[in-house]
Amino acid sequence: MTATLKDTTAIVGIGQTPFARQLPESEKTLACRAVLAALDDAGIPPSQVDAFASYTMEETDEVELAKAIGAGDATFFSRVGYGGGGSCATVAHLAAAITTGQATVGVAWRSRKRGSGPRPWTETRAQLPTPAQWTRPYGLLRPVDEIAMLARRYMHEYGATRDHLFDVALACRNRANQNPAAMMYDRPLTREMYMTSRWISDPLCLFDNCLETDGALACVVVSADRARDCRRAPVYVHSAAQGLPAQHHGMVNYWTDDPLTGPSWAAARQLWKHADFGPADVHVAQIYDAFTPLIPLSLEGYGFCGRGEGAAFSEGGALEIGGRLPINTGGGGLSEAYVHGFNLITEGVRQLRGSSTAQVPGATTCLVTAGEGVPTSALLLRS
Repeated sequence: MTATLKDTTAIVGIGQTPFARQLPESEKTLACRAVLAALDDAGIPPSQVDAFASYTMEETDEVELAKAIGAGDATFFSRVGYGGGGSCATVAHLAAAITTGQATVGVAWRSRKRGSGPRPWTETRAQLPTPAQWTRPYGLLRPVDEIAMLARRYMHEYGATRDHLFDVALACRNRANQNPAAMMYDRPLTREMYMTSRWISDPLCLFDNCLETDGALACVVVSADRARDCRRAPVYVHSAAQGLPAQHHGMVNYWTDDPLTGPSWAAARQLWKHADFGPADVHVAQIYDAFTPLIPLSLEGYGFCGRGEGAAFSEGGALEIGGRLPINTGGGGLSEAYVHGFNLITEGVRQLRGSSTAQVPGATTCLVTAGEGVPTSALLLRS
């Protein structure tokens, strides 16, 4: 019998700092506060933590974090590559370590000062890794420029329009308007605001882009047996996957045979293979939304609709509460905070605890995804 991670571990604690364009604390301090809040949520003392998982572009390492929170001996630690593509994989790595007896209490976190800190693409010394040598000298400097190219290709091939991208932006903003912790809590979005906003990289406007945020989040993972004795009801890690498709070139995937089949397709095959349910059984989804076009691309990749149907899927309030697939119920990266997708994990946990500010009635299953366009990861959670 093949061993799997199915329901062998659970997330039992979540924590976060406030979100803002500028916070005074260092990234390390924010990380510690989020981790300690998650441990308190779980009712587990820091001295029992023996596993750590983070992902690249994280400035706080496990050595500094473990010392600062007062952890015991650590027997497992990992760091997943590819920025926002690694968010869900941190939980997957902890689940694998705990299931195989490498550790007992794992902490995953993300701390960023993207709002007040420098933008990654301003570091000119790191601007020309392969394949960026073929794109950045010609003007594709920022992630939004790279995704804009995919968005225009998608519009050309499948008839997607800015109205479809507005559907995505509006769904996320509407949920943020219900979430007091969201940066856009008191700032509604209208179609006129969207359609008349300034261009960032054609065809993407201001509201197609995620926020720039200071803040940190964390979660605690333990075995399913131990989870039953924790302070909060467990949210089980039902399935987990990473995805790096053959001949992939990151967000500048333009010269492959099929640029619109991104890493979500590879991750999805692995994710559903080990699950007891399929896309039709997912009650709510937290889909990585650094840019609005990533939502229709991910809806297709994870099997909620057919090729080229992701944009049309958004019509008629399908992504809102009460729609076909409510998404990003805390506001997501577009309207709650952009902390490289970790807020999607914590919001997935809240939904299955029944404590979201935009609760989907009766939700017992949740898909969480990491960044599409880069080597990615995903989780299926269940209560």
